[in-house]
Amino acid sequence: MTGDSALPQPGAAPFTERTPRVVAARKLTRRAEREKTGRFLAEGANAVEAALQDGGEVYELFVTERAAAQHERLLTVAREAGVRVSPITDRAADGLSETVTPQGIVAVCALVDRPQETVLKPGAKLVVVLVDVADPGNAGTVIRVADAAGADAVVLAGDSVDPHNGKCVRAAAGSLFHPAITRIRDVGAALKACSAAGLRTLGAHGYADTELDQVTFGEPTAWVFGNEAHGLPREVLETVDLAVKIPMYGRAESLNLATAAAVCVYTNAMASRAAAT
Repeated sequence: MTGDSALPQPGAAPFTERTPRVVAARKLTRRAEREKTGRFLAEGANAVEAALQDGGEVYELFVTERAAAQHERLLTVAREAGVRVSPITDRAADGLSETVTPQGIVAVCALVDRPQETVLKPGAKLVVVLVDVADPGNAGTVIRVADAAGADAVVLAGDSVDPHNGKCVRAAAGSLFHPAITRIRDVGAALKACSAAGLRTLGAHGYADTELDQVTFGEPTAWVFGNEAHGLPREVLETVDLAVKIPMYGRAESLNLATAAAVCVYTNAMASRAAAT
């Protein structure tokens, strides 16, 4: 964690939406600015706590008076780490937030994605790959699922959404700072990297011949999930080691991406743990 430890003097007026540092932080709601600066906004107590405690690089913490009273411990942790804590007005908090009801606590953090070669390497046991996933809420929820299931990494491949998108960060609820995250534009290269790391690739596909309860788990695995509307492209299904579908016992035609990912990844994680005991 890094930051300017010079803190505002007691009683200093809170920053407004026109304060230059708040204006600069507001620009981070745009992907181009995030990529230019290497920084993003982590909004909410869960995300801020994870950034501070789990190795995130935090440059500044903006907090309203109300949020400061609610999260005194987080402010103490930030100050002890030398992170600049800046009081802001409610209106400034509205400008930094992309939600209807801002929590009033926002951290400016370094981007969390890592180079492919540091993430996909021998030794990984469970990896989640998202291919062309467009909805940031889905991506964030899957990252949270991957974290809860003990996955080593999440790969955002192809045209998948930026994991630093505000909606994705909120949906991940702090999990963005736990499993290793990498972005690989070339989907084929992402799958090859998984195989090179010793991972069996399983593609989630609603029309696959093999059902989830027919799969034997135990070896290192990378689960591959596709776009919400179109699923996995044909070339991906032809590349993965096995296409797998979740059996539908009721009348629902399918499950949404996040739910399907939760079922597949947790089934894998629980089976692997049972086999190891």
